[in-house]
Amino acid sequence: MGSGPRSAAESPRRPEAVPQLSALLTHARAWLPGRNTVDARERMRAVAGAAIGLLITALLCRWMAEAVDVSIWLIAPMGASAVLVFAVPASPLAQPWSVIVGNTLSTVVGIACVRWIPDPAWAAAVAVGAAIGLMFASRSLHPPGGAAALLAVLTHTDHFSAALFPTFTNSLLLVLAGVAYNTFTGRRYPHVQVVRPPSADARFSQADIDAVLARYNQVLDISRDDLESLIQQTELESYKRRLGTLHCGDIMSRDPVSVEFGTPLQEAWTLMTQRRIKALPVTDRTRRVVGIVTQADFFRLLDLEHHEGIAGKLRDLIRATRTVVSNKPEVVGQIMTRQVRVASAERPVVDLVPLFSEGGHHHIPIIDGERRLVGMITQSDFVRALYRAVGPA
Repeated sequence: MGSGPRSAAESPRRPEAVPQLSALLTHARAWLPGRNTVDARERMRAVAGAAIGLLITALLCRWMAEAVDVSIWLIAPMGASAVLVFAVPASPLAQPWSVIVGNTLSTVVGIACVRWIPDPAWAAAVAVGAAIGLMFASRSLHPPGGAAALLAVLTHTDHFSAALFPTFTNSLLLVLAGVAYNTFTGRRYPHVQVVRPPSADARFSQADIDAVLARYNQVLDISRDDLESLIQQTELESYKRRLGTLHCGDIMSRDPVSVEFGTPLQEAWTLMTQRRIKALPVTDRTRRVVGIVTQADFFRLLDLEHHEGIAGKLRDLIRATRTVVSNKPEVVGQIMTRQVRVASAERPVVDLVPLFSEGGHHHIPIIDGERRLVGMITQSDFVRALYRAVGPA
């Protein structure tokens, strides 16, 4: 039997409807709150801090108000300031300068608008907008400042003294309570920017972060040093996830060439040049590591201020002295580095990241459960392992 054309109800859904539905769902999810990443202990710390801070501020300001016969001693924007100071003390918007200056300047703006703009609607709009602009200019952006400006308009406050009390006094006392409470509970406040010295092998610099932030061109509720720290910790967490099952014994060079304390310098140097290696572990007779000797240890004994004749100076250094008494080192134990970092064969490879990237290490001897030398990991071994684990497939 032939079939006629399908009805509208029987026709398949149009292909373009699926992307439209997906876009609608994505837009709807944007209205939902993000996942909370702090635990119950941190939440309770913030709750208790805000309550204690506001209580101290309120009691002291009420006592001051009674002494000078002022009716208003605590303003509503302090509730919002307390959220920032105690719940997000690392935020640039919550720092003492932002809280005190932002609230105070905004109140001044609100009072000025009350005095010079008759229409309350226009006064409110201009007060909030001008307060934001002034906070930007004074580097004191603080969201409750907008509420402080608006409050002055809505309450028809026309005396500039209100900016000093209660606004300035409220803000100062709340900040002092925040400094004491956050410090006591292990939070850095004020959250001063930590200036880290540039690292030669860093994957990105502060200038790189500044360039990206300049292109982003929006206010971030996180300081630059915290942003840098989070990026670095995220990279390390990624390495841990990808390298978590890889151990030092999996990537080490096995049966490394080593020397003993009494090995002559000439023999050690010959081993380095013939094997094309830059470091030799120094062991005792039981193969336990007692030090490490590198090419740098040899050159450190030479006069490198004058480059002429370096080869001759090196030959003189490593040549054995045939007399009983010598005025120069003769064996490895006399020039080796005694403080040497070692790692066990069972240690996760990711633990070596700080040693190679920040500690300045280039060679790490690997030991077994009895602390005997079983291998060596160089920077080349480490980079090769990283490439295999996190590099392109």
